[in-house]
Amino acid sequence: MSQIAQLSEAEIEARFHVVGKRPVAFTLDGFARAKTGFSVQFHGGEEMFLTTLLAVLPEKQMLVFDCSGSLETNRRFLQSERSIFVARPGGIHVQFVGGKAREILYAGSQAFAIGLPEHLVRLQRREFFRIDTPRVKPLQFHGRLPGGALLSLAAHDISVAGIGLNAASLADDLVSGSVLPNCRFSLPDDAHDLLFSATVRHITERDSRGGFRQWRIGLQFNDLPRPAEARVQRYITHLERERHELS
Repeated sequence: MSQIAQLSEAEIEARFHVVGKRPVAFTLDGFARAKTGFSVQFHGGEEMFLTTLLAVLPEKQMLVFDCSGSLETNRRFLQSERSIFVARPGGIHVQFVGGKAREILYAGSQAFAIGLPEHLVRLQRREFFRIDTPRVKPLQFHGRLPGGALLSLAAHDISVAGIGLNAASLADDLVSGSVLPNCRFSLPDDAHDLLFSATVRHITERDSRGGFRQWRIGLQFNDLPRPAEARVQRYITHLERERHELS
């Protein structure tokens, strides 16, 4: 059994999440001092821009960061109620959710400010434990391509950070870096679908045993809610224990 499968939910949360006002502020302040670049995704992952954290103001419970270089993007961002900040400093996946932003003047320049997040996710590469999903009654992923067409594919593997899909053909607008809004899939015996946006991280061509071309598509979850992450982790743990009992 893998190490992660032996962890309790409390241990998983302790490893993956930074919680508490002071730890969150301290961590974000470190990213601001290091000028770590973040992508900011908003409007359900359909739009994004790159930014740098400028300052953490704990006394005001405020995070200050750079505006986009586009006035139109800035205008649309200020209309958004929710955003996802993502970075990979040193290969570590960092992600947190921001609320509605406002425009302020900081150090003589225009900037954005949001309230400090309640927690942030920090996952090291080795913690992205990925497990193959069942071939009989596979998980079925559904999403929207950038052009609006529906994408429905069977899953190959899954982790708390993303999902791998099998495809017999590729749409023209499905390329690495594409953001797929309105994604969903269901876990067995789970009453509610998981809802999120995703980014295509890799597309790998593979030859099947019958000589047909196939592709493996790797998607990264952009804004999977924290309770949904716990549901995915429980599913992974269940599969690991089930396979361990059969071995």
